[in-house]
Amino acid sequence: MELSWLIQALDSFIWIGMTFMLGLFAQKIGLPPLVGFLTSGFILSTQNIVDRHLLEFMSELGITLLLFTIGLKINVKNLIRPQVWGVTLLHVVITVALLSGVVMTLAVLKVYMFADLSLHNALLLAFALSFSSTVFVVKVMEERGEYDALHGRIAIGILIIQDIIAVAFLAFSDGKIPTIWAFSLLLLIPFRFLLHRLLNQVGHGEMLVLFGFLLALGGAEIFEMVGVKGDLGALLLGALLANHAKSIELVKNMMGFKDLFLLGFFLSIGLYGQPDWNMLMLAAVLTPLVLVKGVLFFFLFTRFQLRSRTALFSTINLSNFSEFGLIVMAVGVAQQWINDSWLIVMAMMISFSFVLSAILSRFSNDLYNQRRKWFKRFQSKQRLPFDPVLNIGKAEVAVVGMGIIGTGAYDQLSQLHHKLVVGIDVNIYKVLKHKKAHRHVVLGDPSDADFWDRVKRMHKLKLVVLTLPNVATTLEVVKMFKEMGYKARLVSIAKFPEDIVALEEAGVDMAANIFSEAGAGFASHIIESEPVFSDLRNQHKPVS
Repeated sequence: MELSWLIQALDSFIWIGMTFMLGLFAQKIGLPPLVGFLTSGFILSTQNIVDRHLLEFMSELGITLLLFTIGLKINVKNLIRPQVWGVTLLHVVITVALLSGVVMTLAVLKVYMFADLSLHNALLLAFALSFSSTVFVVKVMEERGEYDALHGRIAIGILIIQDIIAVAFLAFSDGKIPTIWAFSLLLLIPFRFLLHRLLNQVGHGEMLVLFGFLLALGGAEIFEMVGVKGDLGALLLGALLANHAKSIELVKNMMGFKDLFLLGFFLSIGLYGQPDWNMLMLAAVLTPLVLVKGVLFFFLFTRFQLRSRTALFSTINLSNFSEFGLIVMAVGVAQQWINDSWLIVMAMMISFSFVLSAILSRFSNDLYNQRRKWFKRFQSKQRLPFDPVLNIGKAEVAVVGMGIIGTGAYDQLSQLHHKLVVGIDVNIYKVLKHKKAHRHVVLGDPSDADFWDRVKRMHKLKLVVLTLPNVATTLEVVKMFKEMGYKARLVSIAKFPEDIVALEEAGVDMAANIFSEAGAGFASHIIESEPVFSDLRNQHKPVS
């Protein structure tokens, strides 16, 4: 008994340790840690040291929490834009037609595993490859601080529409028709105000986290009970709280748990089976088909009048294959529609596409900045109202990132130079909120070279204050500033000492720790407002 426990503990230490080391290695070479997690999963598939049931549980819970947190950030206006639903539907139809044509061509040529595929098989495989990965895209955007950018919101909207299509497919393929009780789910809408009142009462900390788990998991179970996929329930329960004042705090509290459980998802992809060399080569040869999806996305985005930069960044986010492909293949195998070897090939293609997409995402700013003139050839001359390149008026000081710290900095600086200070934020809802408070704030993506190129040509900035929450985004902005030859001084906040070092090495004129500065500001406020310090100042006032 003790020996078996010891062996189990040692096995757990080995697979967790390997996952950690490979994730750390991926991070050090500039790739997301999840690339290391995927590699670990494939290595571990050759060993029998991982509790697969544990990973499946972690994976399912992680995806449920992910969709719940996506729901908390949903804006219905974003989903009903033609650039979202129109592009999604057209892309699925055209991609299925193109990829099924490629598959049937290979079948006619009797190429390896394609030889026995029928048109029905080809359509199933093409449909599986037409989707992009919600898990991967959201994870990468969170790490790069791009979730609130327009290209991030467009990508999230498309992924949500794809998820709805996926739910419909699973319902029809399983022959699982929602019960009559599914109509009772509509009662959740009028009861939304009760959820809001309850969220007001739970406070903060562990009670807020527990409330999030209750809604995410409880919502999923309720939807499953009436014959609707549970993940959709988690998404919709989150959406019911999307406009609540505490929704962002709830997202931040759930983030660590979501990331931990999603580790099971990335590891489990590699555990679908052990490929042979032929399968490995086939997956490597087919993975570039993801670029066909990307080109089509870029073409559709620009035809729907998005700027070329927004179109390119949305395209890069969506240029990967989806975990849904595994589900489609699993359904196909269960229904005896396709050979089970395709499940392993699909797992490898998804992993390879994640690596390719991660690399493209890592160098997306460089790619656009170096080829701006070429990409702009494809964009429409007509500007959409929510995708502009704005100007900053006559401002000489710009505060980039209008969160709590940025707002405080803006208010202090504008007391000295009210008309010369401008706030810049990527979140349209924050911008509108600040405008109502009579602050001079404009919508702009701080990593957008088009925006800063216009500023450089038309304005004379003297100081740029970077108060962005993500140090990776801050470093991208600093790098772009230096490459564009800006002479304005750059100052930035940072959360950790190593971030200050990185910012100073990148060329920031001054970097300050956010916590120490907050403490100093609080102390200054106390000194100015508390009577005890007023008395001390009077005692030490020099006699004239």
